[in-house]
Amino acid sequence: MEDGFHQVAKLEPRFAAVLRRHGEPPSRKRRGGFETVLKIIVQQQVSLASADAIWRRLRKGLGAVNPDAVLALDEDTLRSFGLSRPKAIYARGLADEVASGRLNFRRLPAMGDEEVIETLIRIKGIGRWTAEVYLLGVMQRPDIWPAADVALMAGAHDLLELPARPTIKEMPALAEPWRPYRTFAARLIWLHYRHMTNRGTVG
Repeated sequence: MEDGFHQVAKLEPRFAAVLRRHGEPPSRKRRGGFETVLKIIVQQQVSLASADAIWRRLRKGLGAVNPDAVLALDEDTLRSFGLSRPKAIYARGLADEVASGRLNFRRLPAMGDEEVIETLIRIKGIGRWTAEVYLLGVMQRPDIWPAADVALMAGAHDLLELPARPTIKEMPALAEPWRPYRTFAARLIWLHYRHMTNRGTVG
């Protein structure tokens, strides 16, 4: 699958330049299931440092990160670990979906990309970005483009030398030429973004 980096580099010379400068991105492979989706929810709309701190408190408070442990705690207790009120509601809703069997992660691999997205986004608190991150990071699907990702927008702006940062509406068209390797394009842009922010470049 990693050959996808070289395939997308043939489609866009600036991806080839990222590969020459930095090598292939480290693997973004994540374990699947309840814990991973809960962590992605925690990461929504907060900095990485804040998300990590909240996740550590949440894991310690739960003891074991599973649906039963989440459902055993009320909303206020979950908020005491740093979750916002909406995220506490989302956490309990996700736990209920899994505990009841309405969401079975083992069924997802047999589904197409859009079917997986539709299955996940029907759960309150899971939007398209979260479902796409799951497809990309956990299921390792090769043609996922999380258009609403802010780092992806900023990285694309800088790497591709665009006149302005692309909007969410503009992002899908931007990536069309890179099908069916958009996952690899995203990972190379994220890699560029990490180095870009370290050197202090403003996108």
